[in-house]
Amino acid sequence: MKLECEVCVVGGGPAGTLLSCLLAEQGVSTILVERQSVPGEAFRGEILNDEGQEVIQKHKLLEQIHEDHILASTRIEYWQHQQQIKTVEPASIHGNVGVHIPQPRFLEALLKQASTYESFRYLAGTTVTALESDSEQGYTGLTARDKNGHEITIHSSLIVGADGRYSTVRKLAEMPVTNIRHGYDLLWAKIAAPAGWEPVTRLALVNGGQLALFSQAEGYIQIGWNVEEGSFLTLFKQSFEPFIQLFTEAFPDLKHSVHDHIRSWKDFVPLDIFSSRSDTWAQNGLVLIGDAAHTMTPTGAFGLNAALKDADVLASELLRLRQQVYTAEDLKVFEDGRRQAVTELQERQLTMESTFHEHFLHIVQ
Repeated sequence: MKLECEVCVVGGGPAGTLLSCLLAEQGVSTILVERQSVPGEAFRGEILNDEGQEVIQKHKLLEQIHEDHILASTRIEYWQHQQQIKTVEPASIHGNVGVHIPQPRFLEALLKQASTYESFRYLAGTTVTALESDSEQGYTGLTARDKNGHEITIHSSLIVGADGRYSTVRKLAEMPVTNIRHGYDLLWAKIAAPAGWEPVTRLALVNGGQLALFSQAEGYIQIGWNVEEGSFLTLFKQSFEPFIQLFTEAFPDLKHSVHDHIRSWKDFVPLDIFSSRSDTWAQNGLVLIGDAAHTMTPTGAFGLNAALKDADVLASELLRLRQQVYTAEDLKVFEDGRRQAVTELQERQLTMESTFHEHFLHIVQ
């Protein structure tokens, strides 16, 4: 199968799908290529901070999502020895410290909106295998393979790599990237929120590592537990019970829910933690956004929101240019407009991680 479009977006996460929707809305022929067959099957960030909320409100996207799938967190609580020792109240105009929308619901809303435009096409279950280029225009399209093994050729004026921290587009384009280690890895898990649970974010220091509880829409709590970097294999060979007991001792009110939903190491999803900075986000006919350009850690929930901002800014720039050929110089305008803000967020993450223990000093002493 051979297809043509103005913009081919690779990666159907929040940023890639938002960008596709915004372009298609203005009549830009757009093809969105996503490796997963089901929207939201791959876990990505789900908490919107001020920046993300501003983007989706600007484009009236909250109106497309049922209120049952939206949960605003009222405050951040720091806990130690089963006691709340510090509280951070909302300081933003939005009146919350973050909004949770389950990724599948968010993507479904975006795809539903995008599908109303004739200029949009969605290729799910499709894996990019190669990029096409020539010496004059640079990148001119790509080849991919669908879930049935059929080859697809897409000719486009621009390729957008929105395919995450292990970006295939970035790799195929041989764009250099510098990885930054943060000294920890992360275990994710999800449990049902007990009756009467308030929509808050709880942070604790357990066994020397950060333990975070994020209230979620639809009655769940997302657990993020920092562990020593590179310790997964050793940890998973040890007994599970002593480890999970540390959790229930820290938050006894969640004991029953934890035992109902986390019964072995298999109920945790390990995440290798690193951030990265690509030397450049742009080449002739190709540009990177989100984690493909600047991977972030989960700290502060900056990654998702920075990616949504990338999509919003790039959409405006592409609609301004609207041309047959996009040079690296054209696309560097987008990169130059976003790089400093993104770098500052990455540095802020490093500071937040290195100073997390200070929130508990007056208790430890």
